[in-house]
Amino acid sequence: MFKDKRIHLIGIGGISMSSIALLLLNEGAIISGSDINESSLTKDLESKGITIKYGHNPDMIDNSEIVVYTAAVKEDDPELSRARSLNKECYERSEFLGKITLSYSNRLCVSGTHGKSTTTGMLSLIFLEANLNPTIQVGAILKEISGNTHIGDKEYFIMEACEYTDSFLDFYPTGAIVTNIDNDHLDYFKNLDNIKSSFNKFVCLLPENGFLVKNNDDVNSLNVEKNAKAKVITYAINNDANYTAKNIIKDDLGHYSYDLYKNNEFLVNIKLSINGKHNVYNSLAAFALANQYISDYSIIASALNKYKGVGRRFEYLGKVNGAYVIDDYAHHPSEIKTTLESSKEVKHSKSYAIFEVHTYSRAKEHIDSFADVLSGFDNIIVTPIYAAREINTFNINENMIVDKIKEKNQNVIYLDSYDKIINYIKDNVKDNDLVITIGAGNVTKIAHKLVES
Repeated sequence: MFKDKRIHLIGIGGISMSSIALLLLNEGAIISGSDINESSLTKDLESKGITIKYGHNPDMIDNSEIVVYTAAVKEDDPELSRARSLNKECYERSEFLGKITLSYSNRLCVSGTHGKSTTTGMLSLIFLEANLNPTIQVGAILKEISGNTHIGDKEYFIMEACEYTDSFLDFYPTGAIVTNIDNDHLDYFKNLDNIKSSFNKFVCLLPENGFLVKNNDDVNSLNVEKNAKAKVITYAINNDANYTAKNIIKDDLGHYSYDLYKNNEFLVNIKLSINGKHNVYNSLAAFALANQYISDYSIIASALNKYKGVGRRFEYLGKVNGAYVIDDYAHHPSEIKTTLESSKEVKHSKSYAIFEVHTYSRAKEHIDSFADVLSGFDNIIVTPIYAAREINTFNINENMIVDKIKEKNQNVIYLDSYDKIINYIKDNVKDNDLVITIGAGNVTKIAHKLVES
């Protein structure tokens, strides 16, 4: 479809855009790209022969036939403006990705406000262990494929499907998971009802012979299948469902095991090798969808046991001063609550949460909820807000967040640079303490610098 096509990607360093670049390269396209900053992802793409320039480079558009851009790119972007003026074929990222996936027989999409990357990773490993050689796109680094992309056969495409800006409505799923629905991305959706409506539109994209896997314990997902044509398959811990977890136990590392029941009949014991009870739900979801294509449940159980997690999901990186350093992508209050619960399952002395709010709008919308959950850590360090795509028009700042947390926990400070935070941690943490960097922006750099020192 894209062989010998000259395609330029604006924002090529993004986790999804970099994956699209690899998919196109495999199709024989001639790829170029641009991004604001160099990263490990852009370096990898350059090593594969893709030409990338940093900053705005409108001249790169001239020889391109197709231009693909991320949702964060504004219409006045110099490269996109150039493409429009030259009447180039232009696509937003999700629209173009949808077109790519149409050449695959089965398109398995993992959606939901929380748990998408982990569940996508689990599902991917199951299909790899079953020797089905799926093509994979996940929004994080999956250790088993040494990246975020695996180029496989044309039978199965397993992908993470994000709801932000309704982007998953550009996809063509034949099988889908909805892990849960929560009030995130309110800068776009405005309220929970609009989010529910978006998910309902997504599941209605499934064909009659497709499969919808949904969480029966999530109250916001209860009616998500309204008007959907696909077969509905449910999973739960507390409520009745097709796939349920019973006799749940936890070891000293916070790894869970349980008996999996299918339609109230014992099927297999599942042993997980990653931390947190929330991953019982994620594994149930992955098992339920995989089982529609893979009948040998022992393969599915074995893959779930082997799964070690994706990058930045309660990821253990090493130690500093004898303290454990964990890196976590959590950027919504519900996700941070899960991180807090996971931290309590690890034996430690004092906890230090280094929190970077992702976007001003999210800070404004969730400031009270952030304070509630963060106050559960022993010590909290607030970093400068990560602006991402936004300008601060929300009358919010870091000290306002600190003041809210202080109402519940006095052990909170704001430090205005990563270097100051690193020095503070080195001066204060002791053996057996727990340090967790929390956020979807660049706060991960702090964790890596701590263990490298």
